[in-house]
Formats: sequence, C-alpha cells, structure tokens
Amino acid sequence: MPKIAFIEHDNTEHTVNALAGQSLMQAAIDNSVPRILADCGGYCNCATCHCYVDDRWAASIPPAKHPELDMLSGAIDANGNSRLGCQILLTNELEGLVVRLPVSQI
Repeated sequence: MPKIAFIEHDNTEHTVNALAGQSLMQAAIDNSVPRILADCGGYCNCATCHCYVDDRWAASIPPAKHPELDMLSGAIDANGNSRLGCQILLTNELEGLVVRLPVSQI
C-alpha cells in the first residue's frame, strides 16, 4: 500500500494511502484530495487530473504515451514533468511518490 504525497500549489500537502494497481487519479479521488477533478472518470479525455511528478520520481514511472501526450498538449501550465494522474498506475515501488498540483486547477 504505497503512500503518495499530493502537494497543492500553496504547498498544502495531502499524504494518502493508495492501493497498488489503482491509478494515481483514483487514489486522489478515494482520499478526497482537492484539485484533482477527474471530470472524465479516468478515460484520458480531459486534463483535470493533471499533475507534476517530482523530479526524483520521473524515471520510476513509465513515460507518457500518445493519448496522454495529446491531452497534455492542451493542459494549462504543462511542463516536462506533467502527467495525467489517470495514466499512472501505482505499484508498491512508488512508496513515497510526490506529485504537485498546478495552480490552474483551482
């Protein structure tokens, strides 16, 4: 059961216990993390679960694929660490993962 830290743009931190095999987005929703809206329910049809993966963890997560990259190209404030939480499947190896939430998701 990996612990994940979601950090809002104002540095408010929400540390949650997630289930291995679920998406980062679902872990946020299940634990009422604010700023993760998940409007499309995890189907990679919006960017309301946009987050920034901390530099220390970027290499531990498989790279984004075509559909996610398309959605990120239209996300507000996207950068090189941008990911959609619905496309990141959690594993026990991601214990301690840190993601930041963009100011645009207020």
